[in-house]
Amino acid sequence: MKMSQLLAPTLREDPKEAEVVSHKLLLRAGYIRKLAAGIYTYLPLGFKVLQKVSQVIREEMNRSGAQEVLMPALLPSELWQETGRWNVYGKELFRIQDRHERDFCLGPTHEEAITELVRRSINSYKQLPINLYQIQTKFRDEIRPRFGLMRGREFIMKDAYSFHTSKKDLDKEYKNMYETYCRIFERLGLKYRVVQADSGAIGGGYSQEFMVLADSGEEEIFYCEKCDYAASRESAGVGGEKIVEGIGKGGDEKGKDKVKEVNTPGQKTIEEVTAFLKESPEKMIKTLVYETENGPVIALVRGDHALNEAKLKKMLGVEDLKLAADKVIEGVTKAPVGFAGPVGLKGVKIVADTAIPLIEQGITGANKEDYHLTNVVYGRDYQAELLGDLRFALSSDACPKCGQAKYSVQRGIEVGHIFKLGTKYSEKMKCVYLDEGNKEKTMIMGCYGIGVGRTAQAAIEQNHDEDGIIWPMPLAPYQVAIIPVNVGIKEQLEAAEKIYQDGLQIGLDVLLDDRDFRVGVKLKDIDLIGIPIKIIVGKALKDGQVEIKLRKTGEINLVEIGKVGEWLRQNVCS
Repeated sequence: MKMSQLLAPTLREDPKEAEVVSHKLLLRAGYIRKLAAGIYTYLPLGFKVLQKVSQVIREEMNRSGAQEVLMPALLPSELWQETGRWNVYGKELFRIQDRHERDFCLGPTHEEAITELVRRSINSYKQLPINLYQIQTKFRDEIRPRFGLMRGREFIMKDAYSFHTSKKDLDKEYKNMYETYCRIFERLGLKYRVVQADSGAIGGGYSQEFMVLADSGEEEIFYCEKCDYAASRESAGVGGEKIVEGIGKGGDEKGKDKVKEVNTPGQKTIEEVTAFLKESPEKMIKTLVYETENGPVIALVRGDHALNEAKLKKMLGVEDLKLAADKVIEGVTKAPVGFAGPVGLKGVKIVADTAIPLIEQGITGANKEDYHLTNVVYGRDYQAELLGDLRFALSSDACPKCGQAKYSVQRGIEVGHIFKLGTKYSEKMKCVYLDEGNKEKTMIMGCYGIGVGRTAQAAIEQNHDEDGIIWPMPLAPYQVAIIPVNVGIKEQLEAAEKIYQDGLQIGLDVLLDDRDFRVGVKLKDIDLIGIPIKIIVGKALKDGQVEIKLRKTGEINLVEIGKVGEWLRQNVCS
């Protein structure tokens, strides 16, 4: 491609809409343009990078034994109603009606569609296992689209789904996909870490995320330096706290004051109450009321801890979970919002974090306006039906696997996620097969996703400097840029054209900057775009040489014109 013909409108200033460096550089370097909030047009450079990512994914998925399909983006509501997700997925689901007022959605994910395909196409154990994948546009109505391609409302994703006759067979394919993903991200030249994850709206059992490491990443990774445990913030476990049956640590009534009711006029938040009582947040019993499909529930965490809703959903075994409305809270506690506590509550399920029984002489709401209780003891004054890890981990917490070290924390960007779905979808949709004894059995499923655009943008977060993008070679839209210093000098332009044609014959993606611009402008554009290798045809030409400069290291090589092709074969094609 010649630069004079390429649609790559570069910008000198950072766009105001961009918050992270990768988003700024994608806009400045002419890779994408915003059409609406969370919706982007991919310009030629951007589309070439997506093709590079997709090609590596496609090659490795095919190598793994998966088969490529392409499903519709427009999905009928009936399938989603079969699994129950039509009503619980939430406002992120784009819902539309056709002219006959039939309900559809724009697919954010395709578990229902693939299960419908398989249940109509496969009926025998002899046809299993099978893994089907697609690279396709997805839609999610994000409440706050941001960070460019990181959190958009329309995005390109590789999603794969496997079907099995046994959990053992699913485990085998899960391992296959794990290894496939490792090969994909290694081929793309990315530094990444695999972490235990929460399955979120997809559901199922065990899942892991592939996180590209970046200081500006929106996700926190908690990992142990003593063992191999690593998890996302949403799923990081808490070590060092044992579940206490009955009363709490030291919770016997001897030496303990009885519960005392204290007037706390207008003091509702943890900060307000602890300041008013001159106590630390560690003594507070935070009482949160949630609504679920099974009715309201009370969740207890320590005042200085944050409740993890993903863990709470898993403990309760529910899909629909939200903080209760004020009227619900008042109905459960018989008090205004801000004065809830577990003591004396009846007719509602109470669950608690493992740190709660360890609070000696705690403080909590009195279920009475303007009053709190002090000297509250677990097991004597209140009890939970379920105890478990319900909070977000802190860096000071012990590793839950080895218990020998505190967490280390680094930031990352989720680019891939693999799930063991089990029978979550196949059971509800009656996706079955006949086994060796001609008996009907439910298929067991796995699910495996990669964000194509997210992967490309995450690579920029990991590879950039003050001058622009530094693409890893496998991701670069063009591997080599040829820059004649002065296109008005016939010898320079002819030499540049010759190198350009040689590069194309070798099979490289080559860009010839044939614009009649100052060389400084051209060099700045090429560095901003992030081309890994620059071949500068200038003053060295009088000695029969060109200057080859590496974007990543700044290393410069003077190479004879006749040996440029050989240099490219050795350093780019190998």
